[in-house]
Amino acid sequence: MAEVEIGIGKSGRRAYGFDDIAIVPSRRTRDPEDVDITWEIDAFKFDIPLMASAMDGVVSPATAIEIGRLGGVGVLNLEGLWTRYEDPEPYLREIASLDPDKATARMQQIYSEEIKPELITERIKEIKSAGVVTCASVTPQRTKSFMKAILAAELDMLVIQGTVVSAEHVSKTSEPLNLKSFIRELEIPVIVGGCASYQAALHLMRTGAVGVLVGVGPGNACTTRGVLGIGVPQATAIADAAGARMRHLDETGVYVHVIADGGLSKGGDVAKAIACGADAVMMGSPLASAYEAPGHGYHWGMATFHPTLPRGTRVKTEQRGTLKEILLGPAHENDGRLNLFGALRTSMATCGYETLKEFQKAEVMVAPALQTEGKALQQSQKVGMGH
Repeated sequence: MAEVEIGIGKSGRRAYGFDDIAIVPSRRTRDPEDVDITWEIDAFKFDIPLMASAMDGVVSPATAIEIGRLGGVGVLNLEGLWTRYEDPEPYLREIASLDPDKATARMQQIYSEEIKPELITERIKEIKSAGVVTCASVTPQRTKSFMKAILAAELDMLVIQGTVVSAEHVSKTSEPLNLKSFIRELEIPVIVGGCASYQAALHLMRTGAVGVLVGVGPGNACTTRGVLGIGVPQATAIADAAGARMRHLDETGVYVHVIADGGLSKGGDVAKAIACGADAVMMGSPLASAYEAPGHGYHWGMATFHPTLPRGTRVKTEQRGTLKEILLGPAHENDGRLNLFGALRTSMATCGYETLKEFQKAEVMVAPALQTEGKALQQSQKVGMGH
């Protein structure tokens, strides 16, 4: 891809986000009922290609169970409030009530409580007892210390997650987690991330992970791009990771799933993520707007409460509907924020694709006018796409 000159001593590639691109309809259309949006990863099959983000305002044991029943998988944050407090509900309500200028400092205090290994086991077992797939998230730094508690609960899938996770972490002060040896010795499948480039995704795939999370800083509650200045717009990041997946498949014969993590707020974003090459999506803020969400109308990222350099913020989300309405409908609004996976199904049918794998081959084009062309009345009235 051609590079753009930034200055005499620096050039760079042009990158694109979801709002910059459009999916092009093909010569064929289908009935939405004939479209298959199921997702299979390792030994597990899901009715919808969804992972709910491991954030305390999004996933509790109760919402993980409900999301599982609706066909996706909820990822519980094993370093969040649910493993620090026997009853985190009072703290969740307090966080929702905080003044914006006091929220981060108070959250740092609340999250300073020690993580309790026995609660890790208890929470996973609680979800497992409902008969849904259990999935939970830890950071690389704490993975080894929590593994005994995780394995005792017989977790189904593990997510090793950070702002950026690399297969080649270098440290002069501590022994870093060797992802390759750790994953290959572990009996449960592991998903790792985030990453946002071809090389980083390829190296993570070579660790033996069954999936990689793609996204650095695109989430509604994330401030990484402002605090650290790093990130890649999601459409380009996903396409690059999909390219790494093909190279890895050619080299090894092993297919590693690409999971778009962040930057998705509407059904069209989900469809574009798949069309750019994702196998599934990880979503936070859309689910935080559910009536059942534990954040009580608020949402915050995993790094919001970092003790020395917070890289997230607490954001208010408009409570729009039940988890079922948000994921599967019916929609009673026209802005694309309800029935997200019904929208994916209809998008695939409109473009003539029957499966997710086929839809990854859809034609896309750079189309910045997509959001504004012919939408002057919607924008002036703040309805529909102008909302």
